Amino acid sequence: MKEERKIFLIIVAVFLAAYYIPFENPLVGSSILEAFHMLQEYAREHVLFCLVPAFFIAGAISNFITQGSVLKYFGAGAKKWLAYSVASVSGTILAVCSCTVLPLFAGIYKKGAGLGPAVAFLYSGPAINVLAIILTARVLGWQLGLARAIGAVIFAVVIGLCMAFLFRGEEQERMNSSFNQGVDTSEKRTPGQSLLYFATLVLILVFAAWGKPAETAGFWYAVYEIKWFVVVALLIFLAFMLVKWFDSGERISWVESTWSFAKQILPLLFAGVLIAGLLMGRPGSDAGLIPARYIEVVVGGNSLQANLVASVLGAFMYFATLTEVPILQGLLGLGMGQGPALALLLAGPALSLPNMLVIRSVLGTKMTAAFVVLVVVMATLAGLIYGAIAS
Repeated sequence: MKEERKIFLIIVAVFLAAYYIPFENPLVGSSILEAFHMLQEYAREHVLFCLVPAFFIAGAISNFITQGSVLKYFGAGAKKWLAYSVASVSGTILAVCSCTVLPLFAGIYKKGAGLGPAVAFLYSGPAINVLAIILTARVLGWQLGLARAIGAVIFAVVIGLCMAFLFRGEEQERMNSSFNQGVDTSEKRTPGQSLLYFATLVLILVFAAWGKPAETAGFWYAVYEIKWFVVVALLIFLAFMLVKWFDSGERISWVESTWSFAKQILPLLFAGVLIAGLLMGRPGSDAGLIPARYIEVVVGGNSLQANLVASVLGAFMYFATLTEVPILQGLLGLGMGQGPALALLLAGPALSLPNMLVIRSVLGTKMTAAFVVLVVVMATLAGLIYGAIAS
């Protein structure tokens, strides 16, 4: 009955939208077209070379990392300094956006990672992207780059600790009922083999997602020039490991788990990208329902309102990896304050509307709302402090 009611409500919603949306309005028409342009751009730039490798990593975590290993390093009984230290700096090796990190987060959380370390990983994955930190420092100034790096590490730890504290009752019940009974500690491969396998998967993700730098010289561009040779070599090595170290049942189970994550996450991501494109348009465009000029007016100076608005907008907008830097460069040129700029940098890459929809499917509405509020509040406070120092 519940499923039938959901289908009925979807049919009613589609009918009302088709009946009442003023498609003849130029703004509405251009916004709808912009939403599909953004979805196309997302599909071309991120699905094959970011999300697909991430899904396979999540499937591997689900199948080939024992609950005992996850509980040892990320579970409720793990040493907090170790769990949060590893989780808070994980983004330095994962050049991922707020959506690509989701399968990895879901994988470790469902395998038994504590809520705090899992959320710290969820925030740090896109926020402490080493490429983005370097680009921020180079384009927007070393002060803003340094503030972003320090703020992101602190945010990951503090937000993780706050989530663990706020939901300690629910977390204890989850651990007791799901993960502390009959924990599997057996290993079919040596620790070295497992490490090499996962390192290969992560390197495939890193190099496949390596974007073209603005400058056609230097180390980053040199890596970009050879990235596909590296990816092919890694894929050959991965195939060798799969044949030698895994049996056919394990390989099939890995693919099934990967598909399970894709089924859960992709529809929500695509829906979220469409909505974000409809409301705010693609990065750098002014074709969304919310004109960019309104954003520029309210984020000047270093007031509480400017920092809060920048944090909220950053939380709901979708930023592909590294795109936040040129967007902010344009906004700063139009009068955006230094404080709101940092607030957007700390809230934007780690959150987005598509990201929130998927997190809700994993954590539920209450925990997702708490995570979003914590990110927005801390980004606002960080912007106020930095704006006061920088001015």
